[in-house]
Amino acid sequence: MADVAATATNLPLEGKGLRSASWWGMLCLIATEAFLFVYLIFSYAYLGAQSPGRWPPTGPPSMLLAGPDTIVLLASSFVLLWGVRAFDRRRAGGVLRIALAITFFMGVVFVAVQGLEWRNKPFGFDASSYSAIYFTMTGIHMVHVAVGLVILAALFVWSLLGRLGSRHQHLMLGALYWHFVDAVWIVVFTTIYLVPRLS
Repeated sequence: MADVAATATNLPLEGKGLRSASWWGMLCLIATEAFLFVYLIFSYAYLGAQSPGRWPPTGPPSMLLAGPDTIVLLASSFVLLWGVRAFDRRRAGGVLRIALAITFFMGVVFVAVQGLEWRNKPFGFDASSYSAIYFTMTGIHMVHVAVGLVILAALFVWSLLGRLGSRHQHLMLGALYWHFVDAVWIVVFTTIYLVPRLS
């Protein structure tokens, strides 16, 4: 009986590595959120096809702020990737903390510039179907960026406390979420800013 009890305490409580419950949970979350953006892009295309006038009504949106802002967000993914790889190779906590801090700062810059762009728009949320879908798409993406910033902040605090050694998977999942947020922005940016210039 004692042998059975000893064996039971050594059994894993969940899967490890790529098959852990956390990993599958993050993949399911990302898949769900990806479909949300697919629906939003379909709505944008549908509203544009049904619009009696030109689409967007005010012409293609300016890329004066959105262009550099996009570069900042995409560059943040490379900074985070650099930090995670350094931590993977040699448990370089200092490099990881620098990368997390820079990525967080770049995310805050993205949010601030996006807010400035919203303020400079000549229309409000309820001005037209275009304004509604524009603010909905960019706003929902902004919520995802905000969640990503919370995750980055938590990972930074954990790295300061030296807790990431045993929670390395948490770092990988947090980084995966941030890369997803950046990838979604490429699609949103292409839909809103680039496609109107091609049509």
